[in-house]
Amino acid sequence: MNQEFMQALTELAEDKNISRESLLETIEFALITAYKKNYDHAQNVAVTIDKETGEIKVYQQKTVVEVVEDGNQEVSLDEAKEINATYSLGDIVNYEVTPKSFGRIAAQTAKQVVVQRIKEAERDKVITMYRDRENSMVTGLITKNEGKAVFVQVGSDTEAVMPANEQIAGEYYTPGSRMKFYVAEVKLVANNPQIILSRTHPALVKKLFEQEVPEIADGVIEIKSISREAGSRSKISVYSQDENVDAVGACVGQRGARVQVICDELNGEKIDIIKYSEDPAEYISAALSPSDVVSCVVSEEEHAASVVVPDGQLSLAIGKEGQNARLAAKLTGWKIDIKAEA
Repeated sequence: MNQEFMQALTELAEDKNISRESLLETIEFALITAYKKNYDHAQNVAVTIDKETGEIKVYQQKTVVEVVEDGNQEVSLDEAKEINATYSLGDIVNYEVTPKSFGRIAAQTAKQVVVQRIKEAERDKVITMYRDRENSMVTGLITKNEGKAVFVQVGSDTEAVMPANEQIAGEYYTPGSRMKFYVAEVKLVANNPQIILSRTHPALVKKLFEQEVPEIADGVIEIKSISREAGSRSKISVYSQDENVDAVGACVGQRGARVQVICDELNGEKIDIIKYSEDPAEYISAALSPSDVVSCVVSEEEHAASVVVPDGQLSLAIGKEGQNARLAAKLTGWKIDIKAEA
């Protein structure tokens, strides 16, 4: 290695935000292994790299002892003092053993170390960046479908994956199209960072409302709960901290404009916006929208509600395959029993 290599190493360390000292330290450790492997040397050795010139030196290290039992690892005090009078028992004496042919091996080893450290630095950068963005929403470009997985470019050069269980049934993921995704998880797989995206997570609906409704972003309106059957229907309960602000109206938007943007992003998924209430009977009755409710009696002990709906609206209250009642129960956290008025 030479001065040009050291200069390039310095620039690379700055560019990749890697400590130059730790990089040199790693190269030195790797060179010790390379030396032992290539020169069949199993004894104590040390490698030093001149931080300015890049010159590499290999030393065999021997410990100063009174009685030498292993000449490869020990040196007598008298012999050590012949080299330097300041040596005392327990000190380490370095004998240079740098092979003439070591330069080529050293350059090759250093290159491998640098490449590996760059990979690690890039991996750590991705993990740090996206772990901070876990539980957030990102816009991504779909790049390919591989098996049942969908691959998405979420940064200038960062690829994420959306597994089959995070995909909406019946939704098409065409390469080249852009979509919004929820960052469900960032994890290491086989020592590589993997960003898991979702289109089915209920929090995606929440993030879309936060983006579309300024009153939510400002904290005036609070999203209390969300229940979702992705691709089909969602229910979201909202509460206004300001009595002058209509929570449901703000989320729906003028002529339904705000909620329509969200429905379009979710490919036509229906969204019921419910006004949250501290009164369980009132909250449960609202959650069964679009059905009307004649009466709602709650049992705190059983955390259950008995609801009566008008004749002719039982199927509406229950919903197709029980979806409306199921979503209402999940939204409110109450078990709901529905009967017709008759």
